[in-house]
Amino acid sequence: MSDKTKERKIPKEAKSTFIVYLVLRVLVVGEMVLCIFRKDFESLFLCVLTLFLMLLPNIFERKLNIELPSTLEIIILLFIFSAEILGEINSFYVNVPQWDTILHTINGFLCAAIGFAMVDMFNRNEKFSFKLSPVYLAIASFCFSMTVGVMWEFFEFGMDQLFQLDMQKDTIVNTIGTVLLDDTLSNKIIRIEDIQDVIIVHSDGTQQSLGLGGYLDIGIIDTMKDLFVNFVGAVIFSIIGFFYVKQRGKGGFAERFIPKVKA
Repeated sequence: MSDKTKERKIPKEAKSTFIVYLVLRVLVVGEMVLCIFRKDFESLFLCVLTLFLMLLPNIFERKLNIELPSTLEIIILLFIFSAEILGEINSFYVNVPQWDTILHTINGFLCAAIGFAMVDMFNRNEKFSFKLSPVYLAIASFCFSMTVGVMWEFFEFGMDQLFQLDMQKDTIVNTIGTVLLDDTLSNKIIRIEDIQDVIIVHSDGTQQSLGLGGYLDIGIIDTMKDLFVNFVGAVIFSIIGFFYVKQRGKGGFAERFIPKVKA
C-alpha cells in the first residue's frame, strides 16, 4: 500500500470516529431533555456523566501523547453509551437478557487491550534496557484486565452496601445449600430444593410474599458471572496480544485495539 493511500485512510477513520461521537452526543442530549421534562434528576446526572466520560478518550490522547485506534475509540464510546444511557436510564440491564454479561465481556477485552498497550509501550521504548517476552506481555495484559474487573465489583458491592443501589443484580434460584440451618453445628450442608416462593416476616409481624418463583440470591451469582465473562474477554485479547508481539508487524487485527505513542 502506498503512502498516499495510507494518508487517505487516516482522515476517513478519524471521520468515522467523529460521526459516531457526534451521533451519540446528540442522543445523550436528547435524553437529557426528556429527563428534564420528567424531572428525573438522577438520570439527568447520568447523562452529564456520560458526556464527560465520552471526552476522556480525547483527553487521554492529548495528555499522554498517545493515539487511540479508531476501532478502539468507537467501541469505548459505544460501551459508555450502552452502559449508562441504555443500561441504566432505559433499563436494558433488566429488560434485555444478558445485556450486563455482554458489556462485562467487552470490558474484559478492552481492559486487556489497554493493559497490553501500557506494558508494550515500555517494552518498545529504547530508554529501558530490558525486553519482555510475548508470554509475559500476555500475562500482564490478562492481570490488568482482571484487576480492573475485581475493583469494579468492589465498587458495586460498596454502593450496594452504602446506598442499596442493587448494582450487583439479584438472581432467582430454586435450590440452596447452607450450613446455617444445621442444628448440630457440625458443618453439615442442608439442602432446600424446589423453592417456589419466599415469605418475608417484618418486625411488626406482617408477612409479604415475594412471588418471584424462587429464592432471591443477593448479588453473588451476578458478581461471579461478571468476573467469569471478564476473564473470557481478557483471555481472548491476551491470546491476540501474544501473537501480535510474536509476529510483530504481521496482521492488523490487534493493532485496531492497541493505543500507540505518537511520534
